[in-house]
Amino acid sequence: MSSDVVIFVCTSCKREGDAPDAPRAGAALGEAVAVAGPHRVQFVKCLSNCSRGPSAALVRPGGWSYVFGKLEVEGSPEALHEGAALLGASEDGTMPWNSRPDILKRQMIARIPPFDFTPAESAP
Repeated sequence: MSSDVVIFVCTSCKREGDAPDAPRAGAALGEAVAVAGPHRVQFVKCLSNCSRGPSAALVRPGGWSYVFGKLEVEGSPEALHEGAALLGASEDGTMPWNSRPDILKRQMIARIPPFDFTPAESAP
């Protein structure tokens, strides 16, 4: 169910080359994501993806989590909500690759298995 997906947005992220005292690009991204769609948005101070900010993560209980970087206020908020809907509707707890917005294909940093993950196949 998509209402279980949370979009975490790092509010302390800067863009590469931003002056130390410049407004935080992550805070602007967070504001834009909060008004762009129906999913719960949670602001966090750091996702530890500083060299590739602004960053956000999609998290679903019992499903995979996804971390994205180098996001922009233009286009990324809608893509994050679309990704949250895909993740929430997924039966296997993953976000289908082919259905994702291009931003969520190009800007993915990591995909993290759920806490109770057990592989379908044994490792080599």
